[in-house]
Amino acid sequence: MFDWLAENWWALWLTGFLAFAVVEMITLDLFFIMLGGGALAGLLADFAGADLWLQIVAFCVVSLLMIGFVRPVALKHLHRGPAEQRSNIERLIGESALVMEPVTESGGLVKIGGDVWSARSETGVLAPGQYAVVSAIEGATAVVAPQPEVANP
Repeated sequence: MFDWLAENWWALWLTGFLAFAVVEMITLDLFFIMLGGGALAGLLADFAGADLWLQIVAFCVVSLLMIGFVRPVALKHLHRGPAEQRSNIERLIGESALVMEPVTESGGLVKIGGDVWSARSETGVLAPGQYAVVSAIEGATAVVAPQPEVANP
């Protein structure tokens, strides 16, 4: 078997690529797929007839280049998006909340967009019926602050 592997390094490079792809699907970090690109470079070098040392150099160089240059650009594009595409939790930040039960720094209940959330106040006590603004979400708790009063002229 080792004789066959020594003559067919392409199988090792292909297996490496597939392993990196599977790990990438689990982690979703765009790191292992860059190593997979390096494995494909090693595979191509083998098909071109390069010696093993040159295949390894191709793997290392392509992997490092992809991690250094392709990954940051890909991550930037992945995390970019308009406010309408924010996730559920991100959409709640800045929303108005109606205080259902007194909200203190240790707990309380607020209604945000029709859903009742456990909440805690950033400062002071908020009375039932008062409106607040969601400033953060920590787990299943909304962190709220009193809604600024708008002066009527």
